[in-house]
Amino acid sequence: MPRSIPRSVSRGVVALLLSCALLLTTAACNGDDDAGASGGATPTASSSFEQQKLAKTRFVANAGLAAGAAYQWIVKPYREGKFKKGADGRTFALVKAGLAGAFTYNRLKAAVNNAKGDPLLSKAVAPLTAGIESLKELGTKLRKGEVGDADVGAFESVINSVKDAGKSAGAEVVEKVPSASQLSGG
Repeated sequence: MPRSIPRSVSRGVVALLLSCALLLTTAACNGDDDAGASGGATPTASSSFEQQKLAKTRFVANAGLAAGAAYQWIVKPYREGKFKKGADGRTFALVKAGLAGAFTYNRLKAAVNNAKGDPLLSKAVAPLTAGIESLKELGTKLRKGEVGDADVGAFESVINSVKDAGKSAGAEVVEKVPSASQLSGG
């Protein structure tokens, strides 16, 4: 005859599982993929399959935010002529583009870091690290209004390459426009 688990122990286990789920969700949405480097304990998945699934999920989230920010605040305004001298709202568009450039770079670096948790995704993304590094200073260039076709093309090219790499590894990236607070780092 099977023994039943005391109700207090059962509730404790449920509370523990819910707490772990909340910690994993908070860590995935935090935007700081180096949270474990601060010395705090980081929840880990219990199996290799779960770790790979989590890596792909985080990769998709970060790459999607990067793609959404680049398109919404860099590519689209550039094509609409909002960065040209004398354009209505140029200064505001350039400031947002600068923030979006820094945000995009940050999220792409996080996505590459996430990809390390999945062997197939890691191999697909590895050749893109140099292209992502080339975007590092474009945020400042955008803010100063020193952007041209080649700069905007570089953003598009890197984003498309990351999306293609994700798709080839079974982690399809969908553009997601970040909120203003996410963009400004809040």
